Order: sequence, then C-alpha cells, then structure tokens
Amino acid sequence: MWGKKDKGDLLRRPMVGGTAGSMVLTLWDKAQLMLWSANFLYALAAILLLYAVFFLMIQLPLFPLKRVEVKGDLRHVTYQQVSFIVTREFKGNFFTLDLAQVSKGFQKLPWVRNVSLRRQWPDTLGVTLEEHKELARWAEGGLVNSRGEVFQAASNSELPIFRGPSGSEKEVSELYGQFKTALLPLKLKPVSLTMNERRAWEVKLDSGLILELGRDQAAARLNKFVRAFDATIARMPRPVAYVDLRYPNGFAVRFVAEAKTGAKS
Repeated sequence: MWGKKDKGDLLRRPMVGGTAGSMVLTLWDKAQLMLWSANFLYALAAILLLYAVFFLMIQLPLFPLKRVEVKGDLRHVTYQQVSFIVTREFKGNFFTLDLAQVSKGFQKLPWVRNVSLRRQWPDTLGVTLEEHKELARWAEGGLVNSRGEVFQAASNSELPIFRGPSGSEKEVSELYGQFKTALLPLKLKPVSLTMNERRAWEVKLDSGLILELGRDQAAARLNKFVRAFDATIARMPRPVAYVDLRYPNGFAVRFVAEAKTGAKS
C-alpha cells in the first residue's frame, strides 16, 4: 500500500507499467510547454504593441508629403491640371495616402491613359503619366489613340476620320496603318476610313479620290490599285473621283464630272 510520502519519494517511485524516469520526463515536458506558451504570449504582446505604436505614428502628421515628381512624355497634361489633382486627391501623409484614389484622380484627366505611382522615402511621391497618342477622330465622337482606343479629349491637330460600328475602333486603326503604308509610293495618304455595317471598306485620299474596297481582301485590293496606278489612273484623260476595286479582274472608275454623292456599299 501507499503511505504518505514526501515529494522526493513520490518521484522515485515507479509508475504503473513504467519507471521512475517516466514521471520525471512528464513533469519536465509540462514545464517546458508552459515556458513556450509564456514566451509566445510575450512575443504576441510585443508585436501588438509595436503595431499600435506604428499605427499611431503613421496617423500623426510626422511624415508629410512634401514633393510630387511627375514624369512622362507630356504634351497635353498641364501643370495646372496636376496641381488640381494634388490639391483635391492628396489626403494623408506618406504612409496613409490612398494611391488607388490618387490614380483614379489622374486618370480623369482627358489625355491620361495610364498612371503609375511610387512612394519615395522620406517625403516624395513619384508619378509617371502615359498620355494618349492621337491617331484619328472617331466620327461618333472622341479621338482614337495609337492603340485603337477611343478617348474623350480636344485636339487641334489635322487628323483622319474613322467610321465604323461600335467596337470596331481597333480593327479600323490597324487597317488604316496598312493602307497608309501601302499608299506611300504614290505620295498619297488616307484622310478618311470607313467600315460600314456589312464590314465593307471605303477610303478617301488626300487628293479627293475615293476607293471602294469592299468587304473581303481589302488590303490586297488596295495593293493592286497601287501597282496599277501609274499605268492606269495617272494616265486618265480626266481627273478620277471614284475607283471601285471590287472587281476580280480590274476596277471601274468615275470621273470628277460624273461623281455622285455617297459611295456604294
């Protein structure tokens, strides 16, 4: 039977199915677990304290933004426009400034296509602006940039006019580039490019000549026109106003005196 024993005697007495060493190891493990738990709580408390101190510091007016550096090939965005965005959208200090909100503010400027923002320690915000590069006027309203995107802005530049169904801006822009390159040997350039609802193409040149290209193989038909120009159109007895290139083995012309308003579809 067990009698009253002191603590030391209890540790020396073997456990059922084990040895005295088993009792010692078990008590040591519990003590170590308590130590690890205490250390974890201390570390957690320290982290929370540091976070609280950091949060308090960044909320205080200790890190004001003092400089805004604007970069980019800027031809239309003005100093006054940038100043307006800085005054209206810059709320907070170096840490708390909402970059997403500032970016939205810059993107509201008519000529801004893309915005990149970067904090520069200790008091500067770097702003890189990408402007739209106008390519043409969209007949339904707005301008078309070099990527085939419509944007709303005013321009005094002499630009070609694009027409087409909604969503065709990119396709019209790409074909315009092909037509412009193809016409270089003739020293002519397109001033108007139209794709109608049937996806048939019509080009008006700076000479006033209108080319009807139809729906299929528009680029190939234009190249055929360029190759035949010197031997045909250039030798016509009267100025030509309209050329229909939809014929498989040739083309039809209409002289200036016979020109009619509008073009075939």
